[in-house]
Amino acid sequence: MVSFLKNRAYSTLPVLRRVAKCCPIGVDIGDDTIKMVQLSNNNSGKDVSLIAADSKNQPEELKTGSGNWQRWTIEAMHQMTANGKFRGREVIAAMPAAEVFIDHVRMRRMRDGEATEEKLQDAIFSRIKQKLPFEPDDAMIKYIPAEDNNVVVIAAERKIIDRHLAIYENANLKIKSIGIWPVALVNSYTAFFARRKADIEAVVMLLEIDACHTNAVACRYRNLLFARSIPIGANQLENGEMMARLVLELNACRRHFGSMYKNVPIERLIFLTSQSKSTNMCGTIAKQLEMPAQTGDCLAAVKVAKPDRLGVDRRDSQVNWATAFGLSLS
Repeated sequence: MVSFLKNRAYSTLPVLRRVAKCCPIGVDIGDDTIKMVQLSNNNSGKDVSLIAADSKNQPEELKTGSGNWQRWTIEAMHQMTANGKFRGREVIAAMPAAEVFIDHVRMRRMRDGEATEEKLQDAIFSRIKQKLPFEPDDAMIKYIPAEDNNVVVIAAERKIIDRHLAIYENANLKIKSIGIWPVALVNSYTAFFARRKADIEAVVMLLEIDACHTNAVACRYRNLLFARSIPIGANQLENGEMMARLVLELNACRRHFGSMYKNVPIERLIFLTSQSKSTNMCGTIAKQLEMPAQTGDCLAAVKVAKPDRLGVDRRDSQVNWATAFGLSLS
């Protein structure tokens, strides 16, 4: 049974006015859509308001990464920021999941004084360089310590990162940082849907089903434990065979997670999606995985600073905003 998560953050209004912090613009370049979101956050970090949001669908004839795609992306960002709804030009951006390599490494426990940053990076690089889908010398690598000596490793090709940096420069946007989609999903989960004391210790699997990919993340509150992008998305899931393949892939994720973290069960699924999307798909996946599940709509979980200036219809949004929201909150 799939139920919608309640937004627990705004059950009462603050008695005193808090000074709100304007967050950077979160930019999520997805399979077929560019999404831009800007949030504001008060000093306590518990009240989040939506300043602006906009999205544009990528023309079907464009091939992601091509010169025409780059020109279209720059123009789309110009159009979205030209209406004055967004404040400032500072952005935190994420590259498409298909352009990011993710692996999981279990490191031996190092003795005191042995685990220098340089030695740890060298050890991680030696473990993954043969797995990289591009030349190791062209890789830019980030690692995130998890639990039980596990490390989540994220890598991208340098020339692709440079391509994205050039896009933002030509769109007259200032890059604060390049974020990564697994951390962005964790940010959205903890900001909007992990408000109970039990949520601090619970291990959950977050699922964001995009057009051509399903992004899966396992986390314990803010701690990222596992991440994988599966090249099966909503556009294919009307086909029963593809739905079965996605379930097989998600079960493989659970087994991989279980091999990394002994006796640490994943307690439930959280589908980070919009309420206007059909819950049948989420319900089918949860039933076949035999796991309790909930759905969480980030767009419905925030207050709106100025409803008349909002760039999307909250009542009938077909867009997954979780990554963009999490980037803005980074």
